[in-house]
Amino acid sequence: MSATLPDVLSTRRLVLRPFHRDDATALFGIFSDQQVVRFWSAGAWTEIGQAERMIEEAMLAYRGGGLSRYAITLRATGELIGICNLRGFFEQNRRCELGYALGSAYWGRGYAGEALEALLGHAFEALGMNRIEADIDPRNDASARLLERLGFRQEGFMPERWIVDGEKADTAFYGLLKRYWDERALARSSLAAAG
Repeated sequence: MSATLPDVLSTRRLVLRPFHRDDATALFGIFSDQQVVRFWSAGAWTEIGQAERMIEEAMLAYRGGGLSRYAITLRATGELIGICNLRGFFEQNRRCELGYALGSAYWGRGYAGEALEALLGHAFEALGMNRIEADIDPRNDASARLLERLGFRQEGFMPERWIVDGEKADTAFYGLLKRYWDERALARSSLAAAG
């Protein structure tokens, strides 16, 4: 992986860009929200330093590779509304892991799907990935539906993988292969041509 800043990705309504230090307040607002972290692998943030550390981790990784963390921002205003990232790169196997979170005020508007569509396309085309993995809490129906709309397939289940704020939580594992992505794109273009 390149040791430079990740490419800026643009969609109709969004811009996915590298994090800056001045994003800490907006990032803290997202991860201090109990609704956002309900099915996350850690509890709600309680201090701005947690946001600063996440941004510092991203900035270090931009220099050294291994993590492509993006701020999801609204194209019209520049407001930071979420994050998405690719991490855990295994270059030999052309595989990585996907993560994402969106501020609860922006749920239900299609922003997460729009952002991840751009990120996954970038991962498969520009970065040459063959496989992208995601793990979610199986109680998170919205996230499961999102992954399935994007072409992910559930591949496994691990009970009590996490303990967050004293609560045991399971993991559902999902995988997306480049060929699934290509088949999905072909099916969508065929539907568009027929319509």
